[in-house]
Amino acid sequence: MTAKISLVEEFVNTQYAPLGALYAHYQANQVLAPLAEVGIASKTRDFSPTDKLNQVLVSILAGCQTLSEVNVKLKHELPLAHALGWPRIADQSNLSRLLDRLTQKQIEQLRQATTQIWRSRSATCQHDWRGYLWLDYDFSGLPCSLRAEKSQKGYFSGKKTLRDAN
Repeated sequence: MTAKISLVEEFVNTQYAPLGALYAHYQANQVLAPLAEVGIASKTRDFSPTDKLNQVLVSILAGCQTLSEVNVKLKHELPLAHALGWPRIADQSNLSRLLDRLTQKQIEQLRQATTQIWRSRSATCQHDWRGYLWLDYDFSGLPCSLRAEKSQKGYFSGKKTLRDAN
């Protein structure tokens, strides 16, 4: 499937358009190809086991902390599913059943596949270790308003701060 990103006349709305673009990039560069090598024998009714593994990954990238959130966050996202090449997103129970049925051997294959994926994309693995790896830690606090989203009173070492400034 070749992804095409452009303006269209019809009304299409999804809050996960960046996720669709990222997944299209993954497909074009065969980033997730190692997942197809995980040997999961399963009935293929609507989705293959590889499709379900990819949907678990998509749910993680969409911010689902548990698979039970798939039905709430992604189930109604048909434009996203169509953009990713699926008729819809699988039900969370189907995704859970697939993961529950994995044997130790299949889990090891999945671990090897994901390790292969992140190692091929990791900048740290490609770093020239003969030189320095610069890490920048900035622990300086920045004041914010009480009305800032999720703001809390913080601690600034050696500084007196007003409650309103934190």
